[in-house]
Amino acid sequence: MAKLKPGGAQGPVCSFCSAPNAHACQYVEIVKNSPTGIYILSLYYVFRPWLPLRPNMRARALILISLILLLALAAALRGFRSHMLLDLAAFALALGTSLVLAWALVRSLRRTGSSRSVPAKPRWYAFSPNAFGLCVLIVLAAWWVFRIPAGMGNGPAGPQVSAAKFEKPWREGPVVLLALGDSVSTGFGAGPGLGYFDLLRKNRDDVYPEMRGLELSRVMPNISAMRLARDATNSMEHENVINCLPVASAETFGVVCITTGGIDLIHNYGRSAPREGAMFGADIATARPWIENFERRLERMMETLAKKFPGGCAVFMATIFDPTDGEGDIENGGPLFWISSWEGGYDVFNGFNDAFKRVDAKYAHVHLVDVHKVMLGHGIHCRHHDNPNYHEDDPTYWYYFNLEDPNRRGYDAIRRAFLNAMIEALAPATARD
Repeated sequence: MAKLKPGGAQGPVCSFCSAPNAHACQYVEIVKNSPTGIYILSLYYVFRPWLPLRPNMRARALILISLILLLALAAALRGFRSHMLLDLAAFALALGTSLVLAWALVRSLRRTGSSRSVPAKPRWYAFSPNAFGLCVLIVLAAWWVFRIPAGMGNGPAGPQVSAAKFEKPWREGPVVLLALGDSVSTGFGAGPGLGYFDLLRKNRDDVYPEMRGLELSRVMPNISAMRLARDATNSMEHENVINCLPVASAETFGVVCITTGGIDLIHNYGRSAPREGAMFGADIATARPWIENFERRLERMMETLAKKFPGGCAVFMATIFDPTDGEGDIENGGPLFWISSWEGGYDVFNGFNDAFKRVDAKYAHVHLVDVHKVMLGHGIHCRHHDNPNYHEDDPTYWYYFNLEDPNRRGYDAIRRAFLNAMIEALAPATARD
């Protein structure tokens, strides 16, 4: 493994690739993330008889040994607490198989170099190294797939929403439903019309029949949608978008949905030095000034939004969800999105969510939507009974493969959390009772 040398507040620096923290070495990460590529290469190995390039038996054996050795190294580098024994078993199997295949290859080379010119006809029960290696690849594929947390599941997700609250109109005048923020507000990973913002305005009755009529277009008949959220944007970019908003008419009421701060935390996945707006890998001492700046930025955004809607507005601000279910082991995110670990990252994460709560308490037109609480227990530890956030009634996974965004059921749960917050803030008193 790459040697590490001290690097100050940002953590140790890799002497091979000068990565800014100990776990961000690109060579180590390539190997840890290798199973996906290995199985793609294995498809070539399996289907080689139908491909134009057909390596001979020894070349195929060398390819197979190389693939399995890479799997052995990938298994050794994986450090999942609850699956540690499984990873060690995968490592032992891959390493042992590589040694057996190497021994068989050496024996084959020695036979070729001997004086015997006519090889003996193999018996049906004779040991076939390549067949053995392919069987092991299948077993190791099962190990790799098992690391996928769980399926998405079916049916309603998240808190209940009372249908009685949607029987009477909330507001007759013109309303602008505004989406601000990152990819959570664009609905990335959900499918057309299935992001939380789209579902707030108009439910998809064909997908969610139990939510028929529980939509803002029913209680705010003059509502129009404005989508200004953008994928992979941080809070500084969101402030710029808000500053550029036109001032609405005095008759227009604004209902603003904002998801911000997630990209500030997750980028740049430990692949570059932490900085404000992309602080992955920073310790709490380094990140504290950035958290304070984030809170002040939130305050400015809330104040500016109030000015942009002279006829009044309600801002619904989401907390940041935690795909590790309170464990803080982001490095174990799954087989398709393995990233480096972040020691002390949970302190930074909590600092952001605490900032949301303080800003919510400061402004009457701001309403907190606790998305963090709604999604907790449906991340990478959703199947682990010993996790304090385990949901025995629905131990399913609500995140997209990239960990930054929810999947379809996750968006349904977030939609319901937003609707409940809107009922509390906007529904007439008789509807709330």
